[in-house]
Amino acid sequence: MRISTNKLLFAAVCSFLVSSMPIAMAQAQKPVVRYEEKKRQANDIAVTIMTSGLTCTCARFAEDIRNVVNDLRPDGIRVLPMSGVGGLQNLQDVLFLKGIDMGVVDEDNLVLLKKRDPGLYANIEQSVQYITKLYNSEFHVLARPEIKSYEDLRGKKVSFNLKDSQTEVSADVIFNMLGIEVQRVNLDNDEALKRVREGGIAAMIVLSGAPQAAMVKVTKQDNLHFLALDERSLPKHDVRPILAKYLPVELTHEEYPAVIPEGQTVSTVGNRSLLVTYAWPEGSVRYNRVAKFVTEFFNKIDQFHDGARHPKWADVILGAEMPGWIRFKPAADWLAAHRPSNNAVAMRPAFDQFVQNYAQSNGQRPMSDRDREALFVKFQQFMQSQMAAPTAAR
Repeated sequence: MRISTNKLLFAAVCSFLVSSMPIAMAQAQKPVVRYEEKKRQANDIAVTIMTSGLTCTCARFAEDIRNVVNDLRPDGIRVLPMSGVGGLQNLQDVLFLKGIDMGVVDEDNLVLLKKRDPGLYANIEQSVQYITKLYNSEFHVLARPEIKSYEDLRGKKVSFNLKDSQTEVSADVIFNMLGIEVQRVNLDNDEALKRVREGGIAAMIVLSGAPQAAMVKVTKQDNLHFLALDERSLPKHDVRPILAKYLPVELTHEEYPAVIPEGQTVSTVGNRSLLVTYAWPEGSVRYNRVAKFVTEFFNKIDQFHDGARHPKWADVILGAEMPGWIRFKPAADWLAAHRPSNNAVAMRPAFDQFVQNYAQSNGQRPMSDRDREALFVKFQQFMQSQMAAPTAAR
């Protein structure tokens, strides 16, 4: 019996396909396994930090943290900076937004959110906790040449930065405390600077760590200047409540050589910026991931002081306590374990006792927490300069 050529060819093809199916299936399955494993590894090591935008000091800090801490091995840690709005929105993003592990917020955000909605945010300190204090944010008010003081801004257009940004939140508090009504507009830093230069608005406000990226763009030819916020510049206003609420700080020529003359400073106020995280359940995957980040970050803290990073790293005090906030447990545990080698923590009790004894012996009122914190920062910087002097001499 003869079999047609077509049937023989069909039988051969079928035989080939049947014999090849296991190999083809294995080859098809292998990339899927590798894909799923790679996906798991990528997510297992990633943590996010919400910042206030590309030009804010917090974005530079997040970038520095990424560059120092990143370890892309399967068992490492990867930091992903994210650009947000800032201010109260950053705190709400940490609280509500999926995929956000940490954020940079200002110290007073807890109190401000509670005031806005006491019911919703009654126990927010249980849900969002701080890892460490980062830097001090200075209150910049950049004005046109005809504006000599805050009082000259009355009735004029002033940019309070973006809606619900930390700048707007703090500017609202400060201008209300001064009782100075202005025409508030909400512009991003680049647009605000353009309009100040052109005369479209009288001034712009930025609350951020100096030197701030947008302010560094100002040239001497712009003929703009910073307004001082102190008793001397506002003699008709009681600025003591503002100085009690915020840190008294200064903007310097070194930070803004095109705006502030050499040898001069501009008095203003500031707020403390914190790195915070959601209070994940202890032992959960997200908790363990952030805990691992904390260990890597704290272990490498010395690498942020090598001159290659933002100068504001000099403000960082890992052991600084934030009244009203709860410390994330892995951060508190690290500080406790490294207490003998942590100069900031080791010096703090003695410093606080000295300040208390000095005030009592001189009949002065006890310093506020903010004043004590500001003085402690200067004390640390002084001690670091003293310890570095012999090394430099050698």
